[in-house]
Amino acid sequence: MSLPDYTYLPKIMLAPNGARRTKADHPALPVTISETVEAARSAFEAGADGLHTHVRDEHQRHCLDAGLYRELLSELALVVPDMFAQITTEAVGRYSPLEQRDLVRAIEPRAVSIGLREMTSEGDTPEVSAFYHEQRDRGVAIQHILYDVADVDHLTDACASGLIPADGLQLLFVLGRYTTGQQSSPSDLDPFMSSLARLEEKLEIKADWSCCAFGQGETDCLLRAMALGGKVRIGFENNLFNQDGSLATSNTERVRDLIRAMEDKP
Repeated sequence: MSLPDYTYLPKIMLAPNGARRTKADHPALPVTISETVEAARSAFEAGADGLHTHVRDEHQRHCLDAGLYRELLSELALVVPDMFAQITTEAVGRYSPLEQRDLVRAIEPRAVSIGLREMTSEGDTPEVSAFYHEQRDRGVAIQHILYDVADVDHLTDACASGLIPADGLQLLFVLGRYTTGQQSSPSDLDPFMSSLARLEEKLEIKADWSCCAFGQGETDCLLRAMALGGKVRIGFENNLFNQDGSLATSNTERVRDLIRAMEDKP
């Protein structure tokens, strides 16, 4: 057994369900804890080494429920103990920054993804700063979700001012979230790369970054990210289709499609 190192992001992180899609979008989309654990196990065997987790209520709605998250993390530790497991604080317009912080404090996870613009939606407050520093001191790996260059620049300034700790910085660049039809392309990564260079120069660090992409261009976007030295998040949260345009039968098929494309790329 080789336990996951939370100091670094996994190379391929599965995002099997997200906050918005349901089984009406795809029958294989996991919405229960057992379905999510099985999706994680299968994807891990296919080559994914990380999992980005959402939990759902009895109506398939995204929720920030500490009890459900504890149950999910416990099951994952039993079934796929070698897999990096990350929870999310995604607000989906329902949860406040305080509720997001309370979730993390209640669970004390090893890793969590946090949308910078969500956590600071009420301002760069002392409460926000205290939370980020508290989690750093507890050894929690926070991946900052960044939707555009403005988010990256905000994070750069927040780290430079001491609002957010800059050590061990983990980032996620989201491609295509606000494009027409939520369709991404590899060129969407270019502005992020420029802003990443500014962040690293100003903070004098090397950030650990990953990329996810909406729509049928997901595979091509992730290949470009890896070619530039990044890591990737893949799965039904952002896209249901393979590189050739066919509808994927499962999250595992998306992982296999990416790995096959990696192997075929000259």
